[in-house]
Amino acid sequence: MSNDVWARAAASVDLTLVATPMSKLFLRTLREDPAEAEVTSHKLLVRAGYIRRQAAGIFAWLPLGLRVKARIERIIREEMDAAGAQEVHFPALMPREPYEASGRWEEYGDLLFRLQDRKGADYLLAPTHEEAFTLLVKDLYSSYKDLPLSIYQIQDKYRDEARPRAGLLRGREFTMKDAYSFDHTDAGLDASYQAQRDAYERIFQRLGLEYVIVQADAGAMGGSRSEEFLHPTPVGEDTFVRTDGGYAANVEAYTTTAPAARPIDGQPQAVIFDSPNTPTIQTLVDHCNAHLDAPAAGIAGPATDEATAWTAAHTLKNVVLALTHLDGTRELVIVGVPGDRDIDDKRAEVAFAPAAVEAATEEDFARHPLLVKGYIGPWSETGPVLGEESATGIRYLLDPRVVDGTAWVTGANIDQKHVHSLVAGRDFTADGFVEVANVRDGDPAPDGSGPVSLKRGMEIGHVFQLGRKYAEALGLKVLDENGKLVTVTMGSYGIGVTRILAIIAELSNDAKGLIWPAAVAPFDVHVVATGKDQVAYDLAAQLVSGLEASGREVLYDDRPKVSPGVKFGDAELIGVPQIVIVGRGAGSGEVELWDRRSGERELVAVAEALARLTA
Repeated sequence: MSNDVWARAAASVDLTLVATPMSKLFLRTLREDPAEAEVTSHKLLVRAGYIRRQAAGIFAWLPLGLRVKARIERIIREEMDAAGAQEVHFPALMPREPYEASGRWEEYGDLLFRLQDRKGADYLLAPTHEEAFTLLVKDLYSSYKDLPLSIYQIQDKYRDEARPRAGLLRGREFTMKDAYSFDHTDAGLDASYQAQRDAYERIFQRLGLEYVIVQADAGAMGGSRSEEFLHPTPVGEDTFVRTDGGYAANVEAYTTTAPAARPIDGQPQAVIFDSPNTPTIQTLVDHCNAHLDAPAAGIAGPATDEATAWTAAHTLKNVVLALTHLDGTRELVIVGVPGDRDIDDKRAEVAFAPAAVEAATEEDFARHPLLVKGYIGPWSETGPVLGEESATGIRYLLDPRVVDGTAWVTGANIDQKHVHSLVAGRDFTADGFVEVANVRDGDPAPDGSGPVSLKRGMEIGHVFQLGRKYAEALGLKVLDENGKLVTVTMGSYGIGVTRILAIIAELSNDAKGLIWPAAVAPFDVHVVATGKDQVAYDLAAQLVSGLEASGREVLYDDRPKVSPGVKFGDAELIGVPQIVIVGRGAGSGEVELWDRRSGERELVAVAEALARLTA
């Protein structure tokens, strides 16, 4: 671009700046990390003036933060619209009745923010809006000819997290895109689901986010097919498993491959033995190796069944859990798992949902005298309690690995005593099986695709086939081709907007500050005028005008009494990927191009800078 071309471009526009001047921008950067910040994104977003904390898990959005958020939302809207969805908007404040009809007024428990108006009517701050979408469609549509329909909103949601943390990654208020599809046939739902799933892939690709699609549990949402889009990251709160053969699931949805049952005939009889001071698995194993013969081949334990010593895998650990049901009743259950496994809290939450799960307390043990802490087992030499299947009178569940014919060392329900050679299917049975044991690297994938490996990830999107749960609860029906009323089938599709913003910030930074990808940066170019010479500010103003004439959004650091070092530090912290420094070379018509991503800095003529930044 010649100087003549540059001159014509500059002359063709009004030099009254409409860029965002930093001298007027509502912004104060910080040099120190906020005391409450735990993760990098939280620290940098506060320090760079994107957000400010209002309370635990609640943040105010400042101009820079809103610009990044708007750019993410724009990408989402473009892809949702391209997939045939239409945007609506619901209030965050919702009445109790629809959520009571769907059962979620109670199911959500303490996660709901509940409140009353001056007349005593119950309301909530919506955690999601399935009920509202369903009732809106019910109000307006009555025929299969109106379907398929997909509608979405981008709206703030509210959940009373017990431990909000990590800034925007886990807050009490967050922005979410939730979409819903409506079809009158299952085949239609499959097509709508696939369209939304494909749109999600395009969204995350445009945002530059790595993702893994994993099988997931639907939780309180209900429904059948459920998949999560997880971004692999060490700071992720979710654990997922995957194989080289293509299997992927979060740990809550992983299902154990049960081994084949073993012959019971010919196995030795159960024997109670003294085991003083052995309330833990490790102390029990040590005692067995000191006082018992080596384990016999064919019992539970290492895969070779040729162990020369007792291990935790030979033992049956019995864990007492307390379930608090929606009606407030408290129930104890005992779960038997191989002694080399632990209870996974998230898997337990899913397995016993909607009840809340916690470890049994000392008060629970005191109310059940048949529970001999440290020596609990599924069998007693005196037999089960009258009228009960369990030796303790408490519901007893087993890990799927405890198949008939496996023999175990476990508690004898007598203080300071255990029992060995206790055979499942002969000496004890269970009230059912439950998936609560932890998943480990090397466990077999349920689809036979090989051993799994564990990874950490952060949920960035979730798609569900809700089916007819909400339509049935709220009476959403349409007339089909034969004039018969049929219940509509639904899909639900969510993306965490503010969580995605935090994840991008988590990925895009260095020791000096943020480095936004161009697609979501608050501005396209950051122009920094330095020095005391007016010529630098005049040239910077012309450059800004030329950039804006080409459709670029510009942040202009025009602060006259701020040192270059402070301006450069703010530019690095704020993180616009393309920076132009107008300073010492301004008199000769030169500016410095600074690529924040690579760190490269290059002195070029202003006309060339304009051409390269607008190409």
